[in-house]
Amino acid sequence: MIRKTLLAATAVIALGGAINSPSPSLQLGKLSRIATVDARYQGYNVEMVEVTGGRFWAPYGGPANERYRQRPPIDLTDPKLIALAKGLGPSLLRVSGTWANNTYLEAEGEHLSAPPAGFVQVLTRDQWRRVVAFSKAVDAPIVTSFAVSNGTRGSDGIWTTGQAQRLLDLTRDAGGSLYAAEFFNEANMPSAAPEMPNSYTAANYGSEFRIFRDWARKNAPDMKIVGPGGVGEAGLLHNLPAGAQFGSHVSTEDMMKANPDSVDAVSYHFYGSVSQRCLGLGIGTATKGHALGAEWLDLTVRDFKYYAALRDKYEPGKPIWNTETAQAACGGSPWASTFLDTFRYLNQNAALAQKGLQVVMHNTLAASDYALIDRDTLTPRPNYWAAVLWRRNMGTTVLASPRSPSPALRLYAHCLAGKPGGVAVMALNTGEASQRLGLGGPGLAWTMTGQPVDTRTVQINGRSPGLDATGQLTGLGGIAVAGKVTVPGQSVAFYAVPNANNPACR
Repeated sequence: MIRKTLLAATAVIALGGAINSPSPSLQLGKLSRIATVDARYQGYNVEMVEVTGGRFWAPYGGPANERYRQRPPIDLTDPKLIALAKGLGPSLLRVSGTWANNTYLEAEGEHLSAPPAGFVQVLTRDQWRRVVAFSKAVDAPIVTSFAVSNGTRGSDGIWTTGQAQRLLDLTRDAGGSLYAAEFFNEANMPSAAPEMPNSYTAANYGSEFRIFRDWARKNAPDMKIVGPGGVGEAGLLHNLPAGAQFGSHVSTEDMMKANPDSVDAVSYHFYGSVSQRCLGLGIGTATKGHALGAEWLDLTVRDFKYYAALRDKYEPGKPIWNTETAQAACGGSPWASTFLDTFRYLNQNAALAQKGLQVVMHNTLAASDYALIDRDTLTPRPNYWAAVLWRRNMGTTVLASPRSPSPALRLYAHCLAGKPGGVAVMALNTGEASQRLGLGGPGLAWTMTGQPVDTRTVQINGRSPGLDATGQLTGLGGIAVAGKVTVPGQSVAFYAVPNANNPACR
């Protein structure tokens, strides 16, 4: 429980902190530069099955053991969804996911009532045109992957480029382009998708990736090739029983070893655990009581180190991207949509930025419990507002963390977006006690609170953020602080200090 009431917490922030306790100076002007991130660092996923409509993760509260539920195609023309996505830009939009591996794109003039043999769902040309239009409207270039299921293969069983070329041609015809692409989604778990070849191996991937790479370099020379997009090999898959329903996995290292120095960026996915929907896998589930603990928050660094080591070995010097991540795989736990998960969301952004990650893409924008936005009501969830505050404050230059007065208070700093010499600080107070800090100068503060901490309704400086009738985000004004601030218990705070005079930020 948060010890201060929301009103009292806001008053303390506005006064710059009026508690008679030490306020350790963060020495913002002396923080050194340790990394940089891409200007489109925060991305998000719209799963291919959202675009086509189909069976995606079922909402909680349905029949026992229900994993999937049929959902209609997402409306990417909805003005409210577009306005909310604009609030995250500039960004990257990834349209992929397990379902993309077996999705058939119709040919010109083709209108199918069922997918051809070797595919599971159909993507209409108008559906993809709406993806392109949405991408352009919200300043989020497209990242994707291609179908590789049995229907894409020749009589010899080897992947062919026909469907990939069709998607590329349609994208251009719609006035768009493909910013980046993985060969296919989560190549280390090929049997997770139906209609995949039996016993797909690293050798199969190696030879087919060369076909993909050569096609891409010739036909889409400006498209970044990223991959392999492995997931779970640092821990999650260690407990997966042999013959589990998502199948055996292929080693990412073996795939990379087959084609060293072949990608523009190394990609991987990260989930710390699975949701209750996938209890049947026998690998446990995310635990709500651990959500603010160091072990849970730091799992993301463990997986980054695993895939970064493979990058250093086979693709030295290349950028590394996390192209899919969320609170838990299989749609997220019930608390993925609450303020409780905001600490993980922001800690992951910050911790991976310090490690040199260039892009992190949240799954999803607006589907299932881990989404930034509720699909049915288009209500932004706490993680959405956290993403907006990150985007507005945390610039592309990553600084060393200021010294924290408590293990419960995680502090991160970047150069302040749009203000030379300025510094932005993000404070994650996972403990119940409030914490005092000295910013060293005047600035603006944004403090996110929620009561209880697993609420789906967050407040920023004591106000409810929202979207007005004109499509503008509201309730996001900063509160002036004189230099000494208090971070309430179990809250998140952003501080913008424009006159920090940090030479690394000039």
